[in-house]
Amino acid sequence: MTEVLSQDEIDQLLTAINAGETEPEDFRPAADTRKIKIYDFKRPDKFSKEQIRTVSIMHETFARLTTTSLSAQLRSMVHVHVASVDQLTYEEFIRSIPTPTTLAIINMDPLKGNAILEIDPAITFSIIERLFGGTAEGTKVPQHELTDIEQSVMEGIIVRILGNMREAWATVIDLRPRLGQIDTNPQFAQIVPPTEMVVLVTLETKVGEVEGMMNFCIPYLTIEPIIGKLSAQFWYSSVRRGTTTENLNVLKEKLATVDVNVVAEIGKIQIPVRDVLSLRMGDVIRLYNVRVGDTFSLNIGNKKKFLCRPGVIGKKMAVQILKKTAELEQEEFEELASEGEEIL
Repeated sequence: MTEVLSQDEIDQLLTAINAGETEPEDFRPAADTRKIKIYDFKRPDKFSKEQIRTVSIMHETFARLTTTSLSAQLRSMVHVHVASVDQLTYEEFIRSIPTPTTLAIINMDPLKGNAILEIDPAITFSIIERLFGGTAEGTKVPQHELTDIEQSVMEGIIVRILGNMREAWATVIDLRPRLGQIDTNPQFAQIVPPTEMVVLVTLETKVGEVEGMMNFCIPYLTIEPIIGKLSAQFWYSSVRRGTTTENLNVLKEKLATVDVNVVAEIGKIQIPVRDVLSLRMGDVIRLYNVRVGDTFSLNIGNKKKFLCRPGVIGKKMAVQILKKTAELEQEEFEELASEGEEIL
């Protein structure tokens, strides 16, 4: 409760002021030194600094994968790295990109809603020119919308990029991004209301001597269901999970698509090089310790895995697998998987 001065106290104060013993400023309240944080209700921050940092880490992995895949496909030096990760309104993002440009609407299944991958026209036409056999060293960027052929080419590029995105997000969610459509006018790409907050990942991209930007725009409404997983604690615990059943299944799925050499080994013999050079069609080679009717060894890579016997299918030579000679045990697979996890 505020203390009320008596009349005698008021008279004493006035007398002191008139006598010059006290300055009136001495009775003024001290200035408020508290720091005031400005809050804009039109564009509230919905992502914490930690969540922004996690998104940045995820897309650094995406940038490395994209650098490798595009370099191999274009047969040219390509460099992609994360320039910045910001949060802003969708309207601000749309106003910041040129017209025309390459806007890919991405379905973020199993998350709800869509995201946008925007590729700078300089990068788009540099990629197209290189795939069509050009050098892409010109400084002039075409100012026209993509033709049907050019759009078809970019669809293939974007689909490959989305495969890298799925791998980069794997520790947070089994994302299955799909290309919906490609637009060139930002005004027609209204995936969320203009005032909705989005996280914008800006990727500096260099194809040969041509430099530009790729922007990946993810609305908050889309990423909200997994916002709790965008933390350093969850990220590093996911990285250190080791060889869980889920990880082993992923490794098995990737190993199932690896090309390996399969060789049916009839037998072995050592002969001089001059005899090899003199071999002609119809010559007979006598092998050591091999009899007619013996089974062959079917090798996978450099390991003996099956026993087989020779035969024909139609006019083609073939072998029939009889049985396995070795079984890859679960413990052995887990040991190999733990060693090759980083490589895969």
